[in-house]
Amino acid sequence: MDHFLHDHPVTPRTDAEKQAVVNRLKRIEGQVRGIQKMVEDDRYCADILVQISAISAALKKVGYQVTERHMKHCVSGAVRSGEGDAAIDELMEIMKHFSK
Repeated sequence: MDHFLHDHPVTPRTDAEKQAVVNRLKRIEGQVRGIQKMVEDDRYCADILVQISAISAALKKVGYQVTERHMKHCVSGAVRSGEGDAAIDELMEIMKHFSK
C-alpha cells in the first residue's frame, strides 16, 4: 500500500509502545506454533478451532491498539496540517479490511 502522507509515524513510537506491540505479537506467534503442533499431533478439530479463534481475537486487539495510536498521532496531525481528509480516507480503506 502506498503511504501518501508519511513513511513513518509523525510522532515516533516510544520504546515502551514498541515493546508492548512486539510482546503481543510474540505471544501470537507462540500460539500459532502451538496450533501447528496440534495439527501435527492430530488433535481434535474443535480444539484447534478454539485456538484459531483466540489468535484471531488477539490479532484484532493488536490492530485496534495500532489503529488507536494512528488516530491519536498520525491522523490528528494530518488534520492539524490540513491533510485530514486524505488521512481519514486512508484509514477508512484500511478499516474495511478489518471487517472482512
